[in-house]
Amino acid sequence: MTKERELDQSKRLALAFFIGAAALFVLSFFLPQTWWTGLLKAFSEAAMVGALADWFAVVALFKRVPIPVVSRHTNIIPNNKAKIADNLALFVREKFLDTESIVGLIRKHDPAQKVADWLVKPANTERMGHYLVKVASWMLDFTEDTAIQNFLRKAVHSMVKSVDLSKSAGTILESLTRGGRHQELLNEGIHQLATLLDNEETQSYIAQGIVDWLKEEYAFIEKMLPSELIGRKGADIAVRLASGILNKVSEDPHHPLRQRFDVFTAEFIARLKADPAFSERSEEIKNYLLNDEALNNYLASLWNELRAWLKRDLHSENSMLRGRIESVGAWLGQTLAEDPQLRQSLNENLELASRAAAPEFAVFLTHHIADTVKNWDSAEMSEQIELNIGKDLQFIRINGTIVGGLIGVILYLLSSLPGMMH
Repeated sequence: MTKERELDQSKRLALAFFIGAAALFVLSFFLPQTWWTGLLKAFSEAAMVGALADWFAVVALFKRVPIPVVSRHTNIIPNNKAKIADNLALFVREKFLDTESIVGLIRKHDPAQKVADWLVKPANTERMGHYLVKVASWMLDFTEDTAIQNFLRKAVHSMVKSVDLSKSAGTILESLTRGGRHQELLNEGIHQLATLLDNEETQSYIAQGIVDWLKEEYAFIEKMLPSELIGRKGADIAVRLASGILNKVSEDPHHPLRQRFDVFTAEFIARLKADPAFSERSEEIKNYLLNDEALNNYLASLWNELRAWLKRDLHSENSMLRGRIESVGAWLGQTLAEDPQLRQSLNENLELASRAAAPEFAVFLTHHIADTVKNWDSAEMSEQIELNIGKDLQFIRINGTIVGGLIGVILYLLSSLPGMMH
């Protein structure tokens, strides 16, 4: 049954109660005038008054009742649409969107645990993979549109043009080296070089290089000397010397080589950020990236091939991407399920994010609710409210008829009490 039919039925029922009270009132005039007839008349009179009063109260909410003086206090909902909008938005904001309510909701429901419980079920990860594949497929189709491609091309060109590659590289390098982190890179370089020198092939290569050098520079003397032995010994000496230097640098945090590396790094960063030559070179690189036809055609062909492969894979029943998404989802769910500290950390960070975002979100949604309600048509809003709560309001009319009749009976009995006592 539709809301319209339910409302009509409840209106007819309330009207039937009023008609019944009116029929009893009329009947009381044709009956012999006894005490009981007076009681019936009092009941019916009061019932009609209660029914009419509550009918007026209900109708006044939604429509204008053309009665002098009181008519300005009717049609309440349409006339107060703006107030209703503001109060509704304020109610939602204070009761549902305040920061503590949102944080309390997170603490109550433990979202990290719920995500873990959802992801550990294979059917859910399969469903997630299916939807994400659909989204990815739609995005690929979206990028095939010529207008979209032109827009993306312009956006990329504008972004590249606006970036100062030299200064950006200097800023990034400055951030990466802050706190002496570049020394860790030097340590790793020393370690790798030491490993390389310790390798037998490297030492053989150095020994052979010494032999070749002797043959080229001192061919006559080389014939009289044990060049192979000299080469091996020379390689041993070179490796020991290099290893000794590397060990000293590695063990001494204040080694002069480290200090020179600091100076070089600082000077290089400064040149990246201020040297016109670097800036000019970065502009040349940008122009090459944007305007070189061969490079752009090559990149376009790579993208077309990648997009074609992605589309084939996404539409395949045995999609590799979908399989990877499902396996990643399952791994994430299993990891969350087994690591309570990770779940706690995620929930705490979600709470912090909620505390930061909730006020702005609440303001936005409050304005959205208020503006949306204010933009509704007054008659349509009144009709929708009546459809949703009008059925219950009609029972107010019914209750008013019954309660009014009972009050009439009580008043009649009280007025008859002195006569009954004599």
